[in-house]
Amino acid sequence: MGFVVVGLGPGNGRFLTREVWELLSGAEIVYLRTARHPAVAELPAHVQRVSFDYLYDTADSFESVYQEIVARLLENGRYQDVIYAVPGHPDMGEFTVTALREAAAHENLPVRVLPGVSFVEPMLTAVSYDGLDGVQIFDALELLTYKYPPTNPDVPLILGQVYSRLIASELKILLMTVYPDEHEVSLVHGAGTETELVETIPLYAIDHSKHIDHLTSLFVPALPYKASLPSLAETVAVLRSPEGCPWDQEQTPQSMREGLLEEVYEVLEAIDAEDPNALCEELGDVLYHLVMQAQMGSETEDFRLTDVIAGIEAKLKRRHPHVWGDWQVANSGEVVRNWEMLKQAEKGRKTAESLLDGIPLALPALARSQKIQSRVHKVGFDWPDIHGVYEKVQEELAELQAATTEEEKMAELGDLLFVIVNLARWLGVDAESALREANLRFTKRFMQVERLAAERKVNLKQMSLDELEALWQEAKQILASE
Repeated sequence: MGFVVVGLGPGNGRFLTREVWELLSGAEIVYLRTARHPAVAELPAHVQRVSFDYLYDTADSFESVYQEIVARLLENGRYQDVIYAVPGHPDMGEFTVTALREAAAHENLPVRVLPGVSFVEPMLTAVSYDGLDGVQIFDALELLTYKYPPTNPDVPLILGQVYSRLIASELKILLMTVYPDEHEVSLVHGAGTETELVETIPLYAIDHSKHIDHLTSLFVPALPYKASLPSLAETVAVLRSPEGCPWDQEQTPQSMREGLLEEVYEVLEAIDAEDPNALCEELGDVLYHLVMQAQMGSETEDFRLTDVIAGIEAKLKRRHPHVWGDWQVANSGEVVRNWEMLKQAEKGRKTAESLLDGIPLALPALARSQKIQSRVHKVGFDWPDIHGVYEKVQEELAELQAATTEEEKMAELGDLLFVIVNLARWLGVDAESALREANLRFTKRFMQVERLAAERKVNLKQMSLDELEALWQEAKQILASE
């Protein structure tokens, strides 16, 4: 007793292997996952065909259909040999074959698989592409379970089961998170059949096709430029290699430190300027630094890029048990509290350690000050309300005005800035961002003052303070109206 699973190929009977044909020629009955396949009509005439198509009409999902098919196959396979035929290759996108193997193994029933030609080979022929040059293969329905597709845009992609315009519509939205809307792709209808049709169209238009049916697949060529993390890692590895760049070869984690800090500040500048093109470029510069650090870590066998990615990926899931677990949260405040609690548990901190441990010394002073004050606030070391903060600002300002020595002035100014940062926290404002935006506003206004002075051929150095103030107010009005 047991099962023989056979592949019917992607098209009509000409794709049946000789081994499959000889088996079916001597068979009395064959079970078909679906009779909606071109090869079924060309099976040996004497063979009784039992299709499971009727299950598709009553089930709530494909998964329940496949489970029912496996259950019914097992009922027969326990007391007789069963021949089960599926489209294409049994090990290419056939959930029932995988499930049947697992279920049969539990009952010690043998499963023998006779291969068939899958839809992949005629797909490659239809688009004139050599599969050994690299290709990714996914079930479209499986891909649609992702929010971001796990695909490499540097390698062509084949998607099976694009059987409806609704699936195509959902698929294009997902793929456009990686590929440009205008990226040319190929819808292949009936690959390997006599009615095979190839439509080469922009990605955004795939759901407009009137030819989509149960034999439709999608071929997505690689992007014409490198755009994957592995490609960037390869570029950095080449730069560090003996055949690479002398400058990159000489770098160390410490020598790259200042450059990384500069690039992060340039990212912040692009964010403050609301310049998406600049932000895109500056994020790329930061990504280069991150990959460079990972490459150097790999060379010293301390860690690999995959370790970096695996670490943060696992951490994000651990720290979000309300998303990847059964925790319940009412608001973002609870999310933050849970994050800190989980963080402390992971690090195994002892109660004797300082509450202020772990705040990086390299943070900008305003940002570090705000983190310090947020930490001590958690144990109640803070004013009961914002009025106390305003009073403290006035107190520190008075002490600064009374300071006489350089040391006193520096200390009192530091205290005043520290209290101002706390005021920002009470107001729900990020002090570092607030100062950056103030710098940006001042810069824009002063540059406008310079433009006005140049237009009027006046020298700023020769203008009185009242004249400069008037020009400043005019500049503010001009910028506000833009």
